[in-house]
Amino acid sequence: MTPRTAAGRYARALLDVAVLEADPRKAGHDLGTFHQLMAGHAQLHQALTNPALPMTRKRAIVEELAKRAELSPIVTKLLLLLAERGRLALLADIVDTYRVRLMDYLQVVEAEVTTATPMSDEQTKTVEDSLHRATGRKVSLVSHVDPDIVGGLVARVGSTVYDGSVRRQLELMKARMRS
Repeated sequence: MTPRTAAGRYARALLDVAVLEADPRKAGHDLGTFHQLMAGHAQLHQALTNPALPMTRKRAIVEELAKRAELSPIVTKLLLLLAERGRLALLADIVDTYRVRLMDYLQVVEAEVTTATPMSDEQTKTVEDSLHRATGRKVSLVSHVDPDIVGGLVARVGSTVYDGSVRRQLELMKARMRS
């Protein structure tokens, strides 16, 4: 089994349990918190992913860190299971996969919108509403500014791109004039 496949199974199991027994958002937050803790401390990451360190020691470290960070019981159980099985190296992939699954469960889609100038709150709301109608899901909007698009906007939702930029319209006009 590939590491990505294993991470997917752990993420799915965590979401299933979180939906039944806890708050899935809190579980995702707690999982991310522990991942940031490991990623921010190279020695900790090295110790917890080192196969030479005894499982009992890894388990004790994870228990102490989970207690101090006040992680939810279901996330703590998952982290202890990962420590026992020597799978803490999968944590980054588990966090990424869990986040995707959580967004799907919550019926939320992420959209990236690029405009030539910053959008006002009213414009942002209008774009969110339009994308909500197009996708049928709640929209989590991330906006970027790129003066090169001249005007209009480019929205990316998953693998779909809605390009309403002036730059794109000019390119299309240019292509039509050539043919």
